[in-house]
Amino acid sequence: MTSVISPDTIFAPSTGAGPAGVCVIRLSGPGAAAALRRLTGTLTAPRRLVRARVTDGASGEVIDDGLAVWMPGPASYTGEDTAELHVHGGRATVAAVLDALAACPGLRPAEAGEFTRRAFENGKMDLTAAEGLADLVAAETAAQRRQALRQLGGDLGRLYENWRHKLLAALAHQEATIDFSDEDLPEEIDTKVRLEVAALDCRIADHLADGGVGERLRAGTQVVIMGPPNVGKSSLLNLLAGLDAAIVSDSAGTTRDVIEVHMDLGGYPVTVADTAGLGDSDDEVEREGVRRARRRAGDADLKLAVFDAPSWPDVDDETAGLVDADTVVAINKADLAMPKPPLSIGGRPAHAVSVLTGDGVDALVAALEDEVAAHWSVSAQPLLTRQRHRQALEECRAGLGRFLAADAPELAAEDLRLAARALGRITGRVGVEDMLDIIFRDFCIGK
Repeated sequence: MTSVISPDTIFAPSTGAGPAGVCVIRLSGPGAAAALRRLTGTLTAPRRLVRARVTDGASGEVIDDGLAVWMPGPASYTGEDTAELHVHGGRATVAAVLDALAACPGLRPAEAGEFTRRAFENGKMDLTAAEGLADLVAAETAAQRRQALRQLGGDLGRLYENWRHKLLAALAHQEATIDFSDEDLPEEIDTKVRLEVAALDCRIADHLADGGVGERLRAGTQVVIMGPPNVGKSSLLNLLAGLDAAIVSDSAGTTRDVIEVHMDLGGYPVTVADTAGLGDSDDEVEREGVRRARRRAGDADLKLAVFDAPSWPDVDDETAGLVDADTVVAINKADLAMPKPPLSIGGRPAHAVSVLTGDGVDALVAALEDEVAAHWSVSAQPLLTRQRHRQALEECRAGLGRFLAADAPELAAEDLRLAARALGRITGRVGVEDMLDIIFRDFCIGK
C-alpha cells in the first residue's frame, strides 16, 4: 500500500482519563519534531526514552518534569514522525501540556482511531489487524484477549491474503488462455486452475461454517436461567454475579422481565439472563414475561434450568421440555431437602445446590465453565470476527461459483477478478475508502 503523508500533525493522550501516575501524550505527523523541540528544548536520540523538562513554548513556564521519546518515520507505529511525552497524570498537568501542543503551528487534536488509521494508510497494518487492535483494547476476558491478539498479530490477514494471491495466480492463468487463444496451450492448465479454485472454494466454505464462534466470542455467550416460579433463579443470578442484580422475594412471579448481567466465566465473556418463571398466570404482565422467557431460552447459546429440591423429581413439564444438550441443570434448595436420585433430567446430569448456604455452587459454576469452553473454544485456524468479513467471503464464494459454472473464458476471468477483490476488501488492499470512517469511528481517542 502506498504511504499517505498527512499535512497536519495530531496529538492526544494515549492513556486513560483521570488522575494517574503517568499520562502518555502521543504526537504523529510532520510537525512532531518541531513540537518536541518547542516543549522540551531538544530532539532526543531516536527511540531512547530520556528525561525532559516540559515547558509552555509560548511563555516558557515549566509545566512538568517528565520523559520524552522521539521516533522518526517510517520506523514508527503510524509510519510518520512520532513523539511521546510521558508526564505526570494529574488533570492540570495534562491539560497544560495539551494546551501547549494546541498552540504549536500545524498541530491539532486527534480524532478517534486516527493514529491507527494513519498506520493502516501507511501500510503498517491491514484492516483485520486494526480491528484486532480495537478488540484487544476492548477485551474483558482472557478468551477475547487471545483472539484479538492473534488477529492483531496478522493471522487472519495472512490467511485471507494467501487466498487472494491464489486467486490472482489463477486469474493470471485464466487471462493467459484468453490472450494466447491462438496458441496451442496445454489443456491441463485450465483443468489445474479449476481444481485449485474448487479446492479454495471448499476451504472458504469450511471457514464460513464456524457457527459464528469468532463473532460470538466478541459479543459474549448468552446464558439464560429458566425454571418454574420461586425456585431461586434470581438468587442464583445474584450469587453468580456477586451483586444484587435481581429482586429476590418469597412471592412467586417477582421477575417479570429479562434481567441481564455481564460477567467473566472461565475466561469467556458471558451474558447471564434471569427470566420469568415458566408457568400459567392470569396476570397479563406475567404472561408476557413468560413469553419473553421462552423466546430467550430458544435463542440462548446455553441454558441453566433450575428446579426445586423439595418437589424433585416432580419437575415442571414445560421447563423439563426445554432441557437439551445445551442445558446445565441445577436443583436448588438442597438445604431444605436433599433431592432424590437419579439426579438427571433429559439425559443431562443435575447438580444439587443451595444458593442460601453456597453448597454445590462451585461444582455448578465449574460445569457452566466447561460448557461455555466447549461451545466457544478457539480453534487453531484464525476465526472471522466480523459480519463484514462474512459478507465479503460469501461474495467471494459467489464469484468462485460463477467461475466454475462459466463457459466463456472472458466471463470466467471477470468472476475470478471479482472474487479476489472481495477478499482484498477484508484486509483493505482494494476499495475500502468508503468503509474507513465506519471501521475507525469506534476506536478510542489516542489509538
